Amino acid sequence: MIKKIKESIYVELFVAFFKVGFFTIGGGYAMLPMLRKEVVEKYNWASDEEMMDYFAIGQSTPGIIAINTATFIGFKKKGVLGAIFATLGMVTPSWIIIISIAAFYNEFSSNAYVESAFTGIRIVVVALILNAVIKMGKSSIKNWYSLLIFLTAFALVAFINISAIYIILAAGILGIIINSLKEGAQVNG
Repeated sequence: MIKKIKESIYVELFVAFFKVGFFTIGGGYAMLPMLRKEVVEKYNWASDEEMMDYFAIGQSTPGIIAINTATFIGFKKKGVLGAIFATLGMVTPSWIIIISIAAFYNEFSSNAYVESAFTGIRIVVVALILNAVIKMGKSSIKNWYSLLIFLTAFALVAFINISAIYIILAAGILGIIINSLKEGAQVNG
């Protein structure tokens, strides 16, 4: 039984999400480029569009976005057991890192080199998030109204500070309305 699990998709799910969890710093948005590379490019477990859907659902459900996304993908591949392995793969590195940092935090927290390293890491996280937005935008912005929705959502979140959950809900409703109008025009036209 152990050999069967060792040579299976369960191990692939655990290892893929372990790598994502271990090598990305900055939370769910910063994990998106590596998630995409593992899930879409390397293993072909999901398409770019499915990945965006999982990420959107992960944002709108309680919990951590990256963990929710890993759970959805694991469930898609191998049901409940796949979801468990993917989720454990994603959270295990965080546990290891947090325990390690907690053990030494007081000794290094005021060190100038550590502070400088975290400043550099923050900049890289922003670059990774921007890269993910550009890649996902290329596949999701397909027409003038999707561009308009994107720009409006960005402006509302970035400049007016409206909660992202309201933007997600409004964009979903707007997408349904636009598609319903398009389908109605095709039926009547």
